[in-house]
Amino acid sequence: MIKNENVEGEPAYDETYRRGPVVMRGPMIPKDNTYANLLAPEESTDWLHADPWRVLRIQAEFVDGFGALAELGPAVTIFGSARTPKTDPLYKAARTVGRKIAQRGVAVITGGGPGIMEAANRGAASVNGKSVGLGIELPHEQGLNKYVNLGMDFRYFFVRKTMFVKYSSGAIVFPGGFGTLDEMFEVLTLVQTHKVKRMPLVLVGSEYWQGLFDWLNGPVMDAGMISPLDPDLVHITDNLNEAVDIALSGLM
Repeated sequence: MIKNENVEGEPAYDETYRRGPVVMRGPMIPKDNTYANLLAPEESTDWLHADPWRVLRIQAEFVDGFGALAELGPAVTIFGSARTPKTDPLYKAARTVGRKIAQRGVAVITGGGPGIMEAANRGAASVNGKSVGLGIELPHEQGLNKYVNLGMDFRYFFVRKTMFVKYSSGAIVFPGGFGTLDEMFEVLTLVQTHKVKRMPLVLVGSEYWQGLFDWLNGPVMDAGMISPLDPDLVHITDNLNEAVDIALSGLM
């Protein structure tokens, strides 16, 4: 404890408590201390959910992700809906794309779930390629699909998305919902703002995607809300071979 001098006419606290770089005075001084908490029998686990502890968990998740993927080699990420059934032509298309990428010696990264993600992992695994699944802990999700041969479950979306971007040289986006749109716009935003290296972004399914980009390039851009999208950055196609070639062009 450090005693403070009381200056007449000015409020001052008598004691200062320091915890590392944190300074606490008056009513903010804790009644107990870190050492006592460490040695005391646990009666509550509320401290596990405090922000300082959460930061350590986040840090650990980054370290685990970097460690798991550091030696992955060249990779392309495939985004898409978890709700696409096996009978949907898009499932077959994603499976084909996953296989074609793996046959070129490039790892396939997905969110590790069902639907499009499972299909892409399945295609990569069918030719003994690297089939990566980066899952997310959600109460209604099934966990990593059975075609993932290198996987990790994440607690935090932003850590997971960092791994998608950091270890991919290109991305292929199949039709999907809010999660897919979030991932796609994350990549677009980071590239447009020069926060990450440039990577090709391929959207499979012109009928599904064209309306969105007509809107972005029309009313949104006309209102001055965005800068013109680089035509060499986003590609919309129905040709799977073209999608693979463009996505892999980021490796050159």
